[in-house]
Amino acid sequence: MHPFALVFLIFLIAGTLFRLWLSRRQIRAVQAHREQVPAPFDSTISIDDHRKAADYTVTRNKVGMVDELIDTLLVLGWTFAGGLALVDAVVRGFGLGELATGVLMIVATMIIMSALSIPMSAYRTFVIEQRYGFNKTTPALFMADLIKGLVLMLLIGTPLIAIILWLMQGAGELWWLYAWMVWTGFSLLLFWAYPAFIAPMFNKFSPLSDEQLAARIEALLDRCGFRSKGIFVMDGSRRSTHGNAYFTGVGNNKRIVFFDTLIESLQPEEIEAVLAHELGHFRKKHVLRRMLISFALSLVGLAVLGYLIQQPWFFTSLGVDQPSNHLALMLFMIVIPVFTFPLTPLMSYLSRRDEFEADEYAADQSDANALVTALCKLYRDNATTLTPDKVHSGFYDSHPPAPVRVAKLAQLGA
Repeated sequence: MHPFALVFLIFLIAGTLFRLWLSRRQIRAVQAHREQVPAPFDSTISIDDHRKAADYTVTRNKVGMVDELIDTLLVLGWTFAGGLALVDAVVRGFGLGELATGVLMIVATMIIMSALSIPMSAYRTFVIEQRYGFNKTTPALFMADLIKGLVLMLLIGTPLIAIILWLMQGAGELWWLYAWMVWTGFSLLLFWAYPAFIAPMFNKFSPLSDEQLAARIEALLDRCGFRSKGIFVMDGSRRSTHGNAYFTGVGNNKRIVFFDTLIESLQPEEIEAVLAHELGHFRKKHVLRRMLISFALSLVGLAVLGYLIQQPWFFTSLGVDQPSNHLALMLFMIVIPVFTFPLTPLMSYLSRRDEFEADEYAADQSDANALVTALCKLYRDNATTLTPDKVHSGFYDSHPPAPVRVAKLAQLGA
């Protein structure tokens, strides 16, 4: 076995075992505190809601453990077992040119990967979410979303794949730099186009009709110096009872979006506080920083691929005997998450730091206590555990644990 194959296998197995261990820790921690609502939530969240959140968290983690094992087996199947090589051989049998073969092979592989993920996705939607009263998705809507997603992938992804493979084929040793420029421009275009053209394909967005609430929000936007294309309510209840709020887009195409479930659950001052938090991410340049980090990491990744594509062992050690640009790209997409997994706690920490800063901004621009009551309602309505395992939370959670976050907000509101 080539040393690279051995290192890859060690990282893959160690990462899988570590994720399973983290899930077991989370399950034990949540189950151990199932029968007591922790302070300061004992006056706002009932014991029944707390038990529901515990059971929901445990169920999701158990299913997540199955997902981990399936994903690991699929990685082994695509690489060492020759899955990618098999798809490539079938596509090469059509006798197309190298570029067309590469595009078709990647598209076919992506479709197969998507198809293999459908059973677990359907189970989560129609079994887990249904069991805990969150699911509103019908089988027809589920299939419609899958079809729309496939069509979008073909319409948007196919030209991008073709351009990148074309650059790999004819742009010389610095193809990876030109490919990064294309990817960056494509990402910025998607950020701009998503709210106006892509999101409406899946959900209905209506202007906020509550005039008093709209006036309150407009006053907040003026205080924060934020300009957007409008305030919209999304029909999130069409698929789920989970609530959320966000802003999306870049440049002059920014939009503020509230789930209709959130509008129904929160009071006006709570909605204002939640929006102030989201605006905090904008004013503190968190979105810009995350975007720049993403672009920097993609540049490093493509540079590494530029080196690996010239190494025969990269292909042979991962089950591919006939090297090609498109197989190098697919192998890299499969391999890179295995090696970047150790970076997860760092990215989680940076995200939690941003959440604290956004909370501080919200406390300055609105009411910290209103944000606390809003969060408590969201924790309850989304069945978010109030007692996560510290190690699991530190490794994965993009938001601070509920007790820590509410305690800091209480200090800001005092």
